[in-house]
Amino acid sequence: MSTTGYLILAISIIVALAIIFVVSFVLYVRTPAPKGCEKLKIGPKSCEDCDVEGCMIYKQHHQKEEE
Repeated sequence: MSTTGYLILAISIIVALAIIFVVSFVLYVRTPAPKGCEKLKIGPKSCEDCDVEGCMIYKQHHQKEEE
C-alpha cells in the first residue's frame, strides 16, 4: 500500500471514530433518566443508611457533623 493509501486509511479511521463519538454523545444526552431518579436530592437523609466511606458526599456530610 502506498503512503497515500495509509494516509486515507488513517483519516477515515479518525473520521469514523469522531462520528461514533458524536452519535453516542447525542444519544446519551437524549436518554431520559430512569423513573425515580429524575429529581434526586442528596442530603443528610440519603447518607444516613450509606456506609461507603470513599464517597465524597459521605465525607462532606460527616465533616459537618464533627465541626
